[in-house]
Amino acid sequence: MRYLIDQQSYEMLKSRNDHTPDCFVRPGEYLHHIYIEGVKYVVARALKECMIEATQRKDTEALNHLQLHKEQLDMLATEAQKSGALAGARLLGNPAPVDDEETEASRNTWMPPIPQEAENTGLARSLLFEMILRVVYNQGRPTGGTIARTLRLPYRLVAPLLDLMRQQENLEVAGRNGLGDINYEYVLTQRGARNVEDALKKTEYAGAAPVPFEEYLAACKVQSIKGIEVTRRNIRRAFSDLIISEPVLNEIGPAINSASSIFLFGYPGNGKTSIAERITRLLGDAIYIPYAVEAGGQIIKLFDKTLHDLIDIEESEGLTPPYDLRWAKIKRPVVVVGGELTMPMLALNYNEQGKFYETPLQMKANGGIFMIDDFGRQQVRPMDLLNRWIVPLEKRYDYLTTVAGTKLEIPFDEILIFSTNLDPNQLADEAFLRRIKFKIEVRDPDEPQWRKIWELVCKGRKVKVDHKGIDYLIEKWYKPDERPFRMCQPRDILDQMMSIAKYNMEEVTFSPDLIDAACATYFVSKEKRTFGAAVRLD
Repeated sequence: MRYLIDQQSYEMLKSRNDHTPDCFVRPGEYLHHIYIEGVKYVVARALKECMIEATQRKDTEALNHLQLHKEQLDMLATEAQKSGALAGARLLGNPAPVDDEETEASRNTWMPPIPQEAENTGLARSLLFEMILRVVYNQGRPTGGTIARTLRLPYRLVAPLLDLMRQQENLEVAGRNGLGDINYEYVLTQRGARNVEDALKKTEYAGAAPVPFEEYLAACKVQSIKGIEVTRRNIRRAFSDLIISEPVLNEIGPAINSASSIFLFGYPGNGKTSIAERITRLLGDAIYIPYAVEAGGQIIKLFDKTLHDLIDIEESEGLTPPYDLRWAKIKRPVVVVGGELTMPMLALNYNEQGKFYETPLQMKANGGIFMIDDFGRQQVRPMDLLNRWIVPLEKRYDYLTTVAGTKLEIPFDEILIFSTNLDPNQLADEAFLRRIKFKIEVRDPDEPQWRKIWELVCKGRKVKVDHKGIDYLIEKWYKPDERPFRMCQPRDILDQMMSIAKYNMEEVTFSPDLIDAACATYFVSKEKRTFGAAVRLD
């Protein structure tokens, strides 16, 4: 803990009215902490005043809290006096941290090295031969350069393999499409046609050459999210475009540092999904994942263009790529799944036609976030889904089973987030909730926060905000029905207003007519009505 012992810090504490609840012993009582640029301090003079007040009130709980601070302060003061550092000092304890802007995201310095020879790929030469046969079979008459690009291997590595396959009479040169052997066009010989039939019986996969499973495991370890360091400073920067209360933010930060599991619960429309998306800003920069891995002779596709966000660097004309292109450079993944989630989506999926595997969602989320949204509304029972995560949450690894019964142990290196608007106690028992390290309630915004969201939304949509119009909205559409504020409402209502204004061929303003028209189609009346039918939601 850091202690400020000067008069100026005391005056600053007294003059500010933005203190968070953890600046007090109890909300609104015994103010003795102050935050300066995200760093928490105890103000010595305020501590002394609080102790006097707690003594007068015979408040034992507060005294115990304050006395512990006092003992630590006395010890620091004694040490400073012995070393001659007490005179003129403003701060006792740890020095203020340096600006951590450079470390606000975990910097991944690892890069998969480029293989120089076939042996460096970690793959059996026979597997590479079969890959080439399938590529030629699928493409008809590809050039050597095309084959190398399809396999995402350097041509200088592929060329000796092509020469050897010509010597074995599996391939022959049918022509050329430019200068140099890189432009030789290859076709299958009769022997090659027979051998490709055997290769296709094993698998029809003919994409990027796979990476050995062991190399994937090593890459997960070196790119782990466990090294992430989130502070009060960098989390505020990451969430700068989201209105969120300080207490919730201070719960999210340590949860990210744990690189474990989070239970986000609260009413719908308060930004639980938005929180998960912004957490990735703190997870660091790019990571590398294989397009496919090879395990025990089986091909397992990992890269998913619908879930993984590629980052530019590809092989440029005439330039050597900076890393092994069998690996995709991606942003740390955010995999969000909702009510459509079923148990088979969490297991290896065998493509019977192509004879290869697709990885489950949690493997695609490694190195990032796996968020189960609307938890409790899946087709699978909540308890079955919870039981599926017991081993991964405890051991940080998961087991996947092939159709042949072989078990693969894979890393579970991700932040698992459960998001729900249901009561957590109705979804899980105490034993499972214990395994989820952080339980965070995402609360409704108060009116000042809600108005701030209006300002941000209007700015983003280039609409002039009118606070009198917002006053009208609250008085007519919120107070009579005691309707709660939700984070999503300003965006949703403004979008309604813009659609109606476009229909009416008028400018978007906070006129009462436009507000009423938007709210009439946005909110559902609480009046009970019967339309002659009933629906079951269970």
